[in-house]
Amino acid sequence: MQRRRLPLTQCRALFAASLALWAVSTARAEPPPAVALVVAVDVSQSVDDGRFALQMEGIAAALEDPGVIAAMTGRPGGTLFAMVTWADQAGLAMGWQRIASRADALAAAARVRATPRQSGEFTCLGQMFRTVAASVIPAMPLPAERIVVDVSGDGIDNCTDPDTLEAEQQALLGTGATINGLPILVPGENDVVGAGAYRAPGYGLRATPLPQERTDLAQWYRAHVVGGPGAFLLAAAGYGDFAKAIRRKFVIEVSEAGRGPDGTKRR
Repeated sequence: MQRRRLPLTQCRALFAASLALWAVSTARAEPPPAVALVVAVDVSQSVDDGRFALQMEGIAAALEDPGVIAAMTGRPGGTLFAMVTWADQAGLAMGWQRIASRADALAAAARVRATPRQSGEFTCLGQMFRTVAASVIPAMPLPAERIVVDVSGDGIDNCTDPDTLEAEQQALLGTGATINGLPILVPGENDVVGAGAYRAPGYGLRATPLPQERTDLAQWYRAHVVGGPGAFLLAAAGYGDFAKAIRRKFVIEVSEAGRGPDGTKRR
C-alpha cells in the first residue's frame, strides 16, 4: 500500500504547530521567579556625575557579590531584575531580565555599569511611582511570587502635590508590590527636609506641596515612600556608603529568610 505524502506547506505547518506546543509546554514547566525586583534610582540635579557613578557602581558591585548571587539564584526560578532611573521623568534604564545563574548576574552588572546618565532636574517620586505601576510591572515577562520596588534617593518629592503623591504610591501598592526605601543621607545637605526645600516652578502660584514641618529624610521616606507587605527602610550614610547599603538590601529583599535589616522576622 502506497503511503500518501503530505504537501510541503502542510509539513511546515505541522512542524510550526509542534514547535509552538513545545514552547508553551516548556514555558509552563519553567518555575516562576521568587522575586521581581525593580531598582529605582534618583538621578535629579542633586546627583552629579560622581554620585551617579557611585550609584551605578554600587548596584553593579552588589550584583557581582557572592552573597547577592546566592540569594538571587537560590530558588529554581531565580530573580527578575529591572532598573529605573528617575528625575523629572522616570525611564526604564534596564528592562526585565531573569537572574538565575552567576553568568546572568554578571551580565546584569555589566549592563548597569554601561547605563548612560539620564538628564533631569527635579525629584518627581510620584511620576516614578506612576511609571513603575503603569508600564514597568505590566511588562514583566513572567509572574513572580513577590514584587519589590527598591527606591533610593537623596531628597523629597518636589514636584507633586501631597494628595497626588499618596494616590500614586497607593496605585503602585495596588499592583501587589512592596516599596522599600533607601534614603541617602548627606550631612549638611539633607539633614532637614520640608519647608523651604527646593521645588519645581509653578508652585509659587499655589499652596506649596512640601511638608510645612521640618523632618529628616529617613522619616519622610517612612511616611511617603515605604509600604506594602514586609516593607522596610535601610538608609545609606552618604553616597560613599551606598554600595554597602544596596548590597545588604538586595540580600534582604530576595532572601527566603523574610527578615528585616535588624534580623527580626518581617510581618
